[in-house]
Amino acid sequence: MYKGAIFDWDGTLADTRKAILTSFQQALNTIGIQADPQFIERQIGTGAAHTFKEILQKQNKPYNDQTIKQLIQTKIQTQIKLANTVKLLPGAKNLLQTLQGKTKLALASMNHRPVIDTLLKAKAIGNYFDAIISVEDVHNFKPNPEIFLKAAQKLQLQPTECVVIEDSIFGVQAAKNAGTACIAVLTGVYKKEELEKANPALIVNSLREKTKILNFILQ
Repeated sequence: MYKGAIFDWDGTLADTRKAILTSFQQALNTIGIQADPQFIERQIGTGAAHTFKEILQKQNKPYNDQTIKQLIQTKIQTQIKLANTVKLLPGAKNLLQTLQGKTKLALASMNHRPVIDTLLKAKAIGNYFDAIISVEDVHNFKPNPEIFLKAAQKLQLQPTECVVIEDSIFGVQAAKNAGTACIAVLTGVYKKEELEKANPALIVNSLREKTKILNFILQ
């Protein structure tokens, strides 16, 4: 049995894709830039600063730290305004309810804390988590394992005592780099074949496959 379950947010517990795409595009519009939506989607989970830098570098646009900070602030403000467009993914709340009290629960998201706090309150699920780690708590983006190592530490557990639930290749790689087990869920933008290459311990179609997930975590 795993003593801790660490959940990603975007694409794992909640369908935030539309809000994230809109917030990135609105931020980029402030400096007269557009970006390929598919590129943004496949960067979800690596952190906004990293994604903005990647976009600006690809378009040979100069930037400095202040540019990135301003883009991030616009993105945060836009995402908060779009909170009502975010839906919990099927099975998410029921799974959290079932796991609560059986294992420690953490949320580890590369999104920003004001966005996370707003959405957790709006969806009334913040009380399920014993620990919350956001991008403000880390210096490195996935697939660096820092976010999951800090989540395990905050739960007062060893990484090997934890399982991570993730939807992205970056996330699965970060979990494996942290030394945690990993369940990959096919509710993000990645195909099953792509996630299989990252070699998670288990792949499920959605969090509605509760029995399969519980059997793995509580084995």
